[in-house]
Amino acid sequence: MSKFELSIFDPNTLLPHRAGIAGLALVLSTLDPNDAPISWEITEDTVTLNWDCSDKEALDWLIKSAYQIDSGMLNVPALNLSGQGKYTFSQGVTSTFLQHSKQRTLDKTPRDIPFKVDENQPEIIISHRSLIDCYYLRDFKGVFNSKNKFSSSIAIKGHHLPGLVECYINGEYEESPSGFIALLFLPIACNYYLLQNGRYALVIPEVKDLKSWINRRRQLSNRSYRDFRSPSAGEAGLRLLLEEALADSLQLQKVEYCEVYQLGKQPWDGNQSGLKQAVYRVRASHEVLSVYQSAISLFPSKVKVTDKGVSWLDISKILPWIAENLVNGKTWYTKFYEFRKSPSNNIKYERKGLIAMTSHLQPYEQTLFDSVQGAFSVYLVGQIKQATKQGRPLDYAQVTDKVIHRLQRPSTQQEFATALVDFLSQFRSKAARGLGREIYAWIHGEEWRKARDLTMLAIATYQSKKKDGDANSEEELVEIPDSDSVVEADDEGYEESL
Repeated sequence: MSKFELSIFDPNTLLPHRAGIAGLALVLSTLDPNDAPISWEITEDTVTLNWDCSDKEALDWLIKSAYQIDSGMLNVPALNLSGQGKYTFSQGVTSTFLQHSKQRTLDKTPRDIPFKVDENQPEIIISHRSLIDCYYLRDFKGVFNSKNKFSSSIAIKGHHLPGLVECYINGEYEESPSGFIALLFLPIACNYYLLQNGRYALVIPEVKDLKSWINRRRQLSNRSYRDFRSPSAGEAGLRLLLEEALADSLQLQKVEYCEVYQLGKQPWDGNQSGLKQAVYRVRASHEVLSVYQSAISLFPSKVKVTDKGVSWLDISKILPWIAENLVNGKTWYTKFYEFRKSPSNNIKYERKGLIAMTSHLQPYEQTLFDSVQGAFSVYLVGQIKQATKQGRPLDYAQVTDKVIHRLQRPSTQQEFATALVDFLSQFRSKAARGLGREIYAWIHGEEWRKARDLTMLAIATYQSKKKDGDANSEEELVEIPDSDSVVEADDEGYEESL
């Protein structure tokens, strides 16, 4: 008789092993023990397996009960996936765990699959090559001895843990039979995301309670094609944590941590497209998830149609920038100065969302933000008067670019401090009155780069209270001074205090 105890608290297990044990528990929870050649018991932290048959017979039965091919896609009946869910799971597994052609066989002729993403938009057509065969449905080599018993150590490769590369000094990585069994069910516990430029993100969750995780996984397993697309690996990790935080039940056993493997090409190996590029260890507080929840609602992916009538899913460019900042423990607008300077980041079509995101500024950040917008408001009043005298309409984009260039050109702390003080002094407003000490601390302290980001953000998100066309609601309008807020030149000590 063989007996295996797989515990998530075993000190010899890593995060992938614990997630794999959870995947095994999920599969076993859907099987009928009366028709099984093995018996099992699932507790909050351990899966216990027993069988009288050979190890090979027991494992073959487990694997065939877990993985199937359905309509050319890899399917896990325990996940109860929909049509789009089967595609995202199958595509995710075959592009990460089974990325190598030796581990799966695909049909040579692709077929088109239509997916409905938005109710009022055309379907998106996806080219898909049907799965014919894969590693999980084949006989395992190097796992059993001549008596069909587990070998004492089993070689582990990239199809067991994506991104794993053989050590050229010590050879292949090896696992115990218990660790090998856990890794076989790891794909069931993971989430998969298609990133830009053909890269993939594999998200492995933290599991602290098997029974609680099984119930949550059933609720969150049915993913759509929109859920499958993510702009960055960091955003993919935050999305998983947000889904866990928003789950209705089992609030005490949420996934608070996850690892994200970013897979793509490496310059030193042109044959494989799914090598490990980066690993993100994502842990987010309630405040961080609140900011991210606002961001994901303000910058959603949208279905767009080309001139030739081809529909595609447009992914936000602002969302991954915000997500990377949050994952790295920084404020959401960090490096907006560099982000806006990049010619590929056109914020014109996502400006409304950026304006709404400024509601997450802290009070001490709001002081500098309002001061810059107040000065910019005064500057615009002068430009409007000048344009009126000349009998021409105001070119808002041109005058805005002048200010941005003026404040964006400085590259050192001293140059930026001089440029900002000159701007606030030349275009005085009530928003900056009495804030000389606060502004001085911003531009002469260690966070002067953060002040530069806030300054650029203030100009880019300027919204007049009298202009309703560029905002969705009154709540999105930035409170800034009107033209009657201009302070006369006799304000004492204003420039000196700066």
